[in-house]
Amino acid sequence: MNKENKQQVVTEMHDKLQRAKAVFLADYRGMTVAQATALREELRKAEVEYKVVKNTLLELASKDTDKAALNPYYAGPTAIALSYDDPVAAAKVLSKFAKEQTNPFTLKAGLLSGKTISPADIQALADLPSREVLIAKMLGSMQAPATNFVGVLAAVPGSFVRALDAIRAKKEGN
Repeated sequence: MNKENKQQVVTEMHDKLQRAKAVFLADYRGMTVAQATALREELRKAEVEYKVVKNTLLELASKDTDKAALNPYYAGPTAIALSYDDPVAAAKVLSKFAKEQTNPFTLKAGLLSGKTISPADIQALADLPSREVLIAKMLGSMQAPATNFVGVLAAVPGSFVRALDAIRAKKEGN
């Protein structure tokens, strides 16, 4: 790779690192081509970009970004997964892949909201429910007080009608 190509890769990666909401680093050593292809397909479905880039180029690209905190992890074979939308989806795919593989595909670290996270934190992120489930739960809990209030308001006239019916029945019985 000549100097111009390297500069182009650094510029491109710098832009991608600035746009990414979350970044995950993994050691891909020992992966077969079929495994790498399967991982790329799963990440693509989750709208996550997966690349293998030289550590020195990643280090240069991360300068002047909050992703520079990942510099200590740029050692050995490094693959980078960039999530521009949903960091949980990327964590889910990477964690699942790491568990299923017999080769030593390991997560090194990640960066979420400007903070470095460990492989254990990535696993905890992967264990979270999906964004849609969290939104549905939040809407359900926001809706519950209104639903309960309507139930109480509807119960008042019903109780009044039952009380009148009981009085009518008592007077008819006398």
